[in-house]
Amino acid sequence: MRIRWNVRCAALVAVAATAVAAAGCAGGDGEDVSAGAQERYYLSLGDSLTVGVQPGEGGPAETSDGYTDILYRTLYDADSTLRHERSGCGGEDTTTFLEGGIPRCDERYGGRSQLEAAEEFLADHRGRVDLVTVAIGGNNFTRCVVGIENVENGGRPVVDTGCVDDGLERIETEVPVIASRLRAAAGPDTQVIAMTYYNPFLAALLLEPEEPAEDEEDEEAPGDAGADPEAGPGLGEVEGEIPFDATFAGYATEVLQAMNESLRESYAAEDIEVADVEAAFDSADFDVPEEGAMPTNLQAICDYTWMCDPELGPDIHTNKAGATVIAEEFATLVR
Repeated sequence: MRIRWNVRCAALVAVAATAVAAAGCAGGDGEDVSAGAQERYYLSLGDSLTVGVQPGEGGPAETSDGYTDILYRTLYDADSTLRHERSGCGGEDTTTFLEGGIPRCDERYGGRSQLEAAEEFLADHRGRVDLVTVAIGGNNFTRCVVGIENVENGGRPVVDTGCVDDGLERIETEVPVIASRLRAAAGPDTQVIAMTYYNPFLAALLLEPEEPAEDEEDEEAPGDAGADPEAGPGLGEVEGEIPFDATFAGYATEVLQAMNESLRESYAAEDIEVADVEAAFDSADFDVPEEGAMPTNLQAICDYTWMCDPELGPDIHTNKAGATVIAEEFATLVR
């Protein structure tokens, strides 16, 4: 499956800057949580995946089909006293989760950061929160694609590797703080589960590498080594900019692996379990199962997200099937 670069393909990268700006922040899920002191709680925290953002004709919007909603319905079937405190806000990264800074999210949390609001909820419901889930970190990289505005004039977006390095550094320094504060607020007996991330930018494999101008054919640009993802640049091999095309996939995979390993280490230090979404989406499996098929990891992205959808995509968010896969990963860890 191949598509040549055009304005629609450019949306593949434009989505990184726009899809996360989903409408509003989440509140509760409609359940009455004031019925009595015997009720138990499931608190979900994080970014747009937490609140089920999906693309639509009017733009990205929250839905009741996020992984947290699907997980809650499963938990509720087993315990009808459980209530879902549905937090989360589209666009949150590790910095804003800690400090605030997105106006619509700050308004949702009464001028506080999402983490501060979570700490208050956990303090107010001490001993009655059975489960906390958190998804944060993916948006640390959504501003790293630059040059989108030049596409209609024949230009091509590029990935700012300095921005990527900054995103990784913030994950390394801020997630330990997030994990520590969540564990302290939740207490030792409340189960907290975080997650790794899938790689929506594997969809770049569907884009053909940019053809060099005739006078540049003998010059090999960084990352311009064909469609083989392992032939492109690796993390730390290029400083500056990388073209966003099929050769970008290898770099994006190394970034994902570095990010997810950092997440695992930070959460493990605070006795926070991790749902392995990276593995559930076969993120590192570039094998092609049969002639004419897509690589296994790219097929998962097309099956579980809107990145390959010709009508509503490309969009980095999971569809209902992908949200179900993530919910199942969390469910296997719930005690």
